[in-house]
Amino acid sequence: MPIALTGARVFDGTHMLEGRAVVIENGRIIAVPQERDLGAGIRRRAVAGLLAPGFIDVQVNGGGGVLFNDMRSVEGLKTIAAAHRRYGTTGLLPTFITDTREKMAEAVEAMRSALFMRIPGVLGIHIEGPFISPERKGVHNPSFIRAMEEEDLDMLRSLKDGCTLVTLAPERNSMETIAKLAAAGVLVCAGHTASDYDTVTEAIRHGLRGFTHLYNAMPPLAGRDPGPVGAALDNRDTWCGFIVDGHHVSDASLRLAIAAKGTERMMIVTDAMAVTGTDMKSFDLHGRTIYRKDGRLTTEDGTLAGSDLDMASAVRNSVERLGLSLSDVLRMASLVPATFLRLDRELGRIAPGFRADLVLLDEGLHVQETWIGGESLS
Repeated sequence: MPIALTGARVFDGTHMLEGRAVVIENGRIIAVPQERDLGAGIRRRAVAGLLAPGFIDVQVNGGGGVLFNDMRSVEGLKTIAAAHRRYGTTGLLPTFITDTREKMAEAVEAMRSALFMRIPGVLGIHIEGPFISPERKGVHNPSFIRAMEEEDLDMLRSLKDGCTLVTLAPERNSMETIAKLAAAGVLVCAGHTASDYDTVTEAIRHGLRGFTHLYNAMPPLAGRDPGPVGAALDNRDTWCGFIVDGHHVSDASLRLAIAAKGTERMMIVTDAMAVTGTDMKSFDLHGRTIYRKDGRLTTEDGTLAGSDLDMASAVRNSVERLGLSLSDVLRMASLVPATFLRLDRELGRIAPGFRADLVLLDEGLHVQETWIGGESLS
């Protein structure tokens, strides 16, 4: 039996709508009519605030006290997804960072099971490393960084359901490898790279689709050496993830990137760690203690180790710190990543036929309720 959500302002993925109802049946949106046009017999539920497409985060290392690297299981994935759902994230890619081949295989198998079981919120997997640059490793363990072999290539192409995103350094991988991954439907991004502009541009021609946490773990843009940042901003067909927490990248640098590239290919990510949804003050990462203080996650020497961020906070930061319009920010938190993942025919909009993945926000852009496939979690 359909139910109509009424009383909220609606952002449909493109426009702000007033006086509309969102009618849901069997997990899908079936209509977005004027409230006055609803039939008298339809079941209604009044909600207050702003109803928007649920947030989609393509870089989530953990949450709810769990790191995907440490808990490579369906239960671990359930915990991570549930922790982020509280902050408006209705779709995510749990992210497995540089580690052994054996553990990576376990992570892929856990994802295969989670996708088969249709765990709410889990859209696929993000493999970040180990095929990265030791020069731009960040917090990744250098002892696990290695070249990609045929066994790895087969593993990365093995998931037939859901999305597979791989972050790699173009200069450490052949163009043939990038082309093979892209031809298999794998989303390939440049990250943790020391590559020059020409190499990245060549990788784009071979199927590189985007850039992981723009600016971070890559050389800075320079006048005679644009590097990967310059390649990202110079190419209008690629996507860029960015972390807006005031620590990873300056607000001015993010505003400049968005002004150069436009909002249509810039997507908000969290790079969140296990602490999201908890009061944890520290956690372990490959034998190193990561400390949580003042909104930062760092090793003892001050190296950033992911972020202490959730999507709702990132949305607020993008409006308040970057001065972007709410409509642009909501697109960058949902429709843009949905398009990057090739899921924009069912996610990222409030429109007939789309999945009823929704977030209800109050005036301060704090999450009041979320729905995944029409199922509510307040």
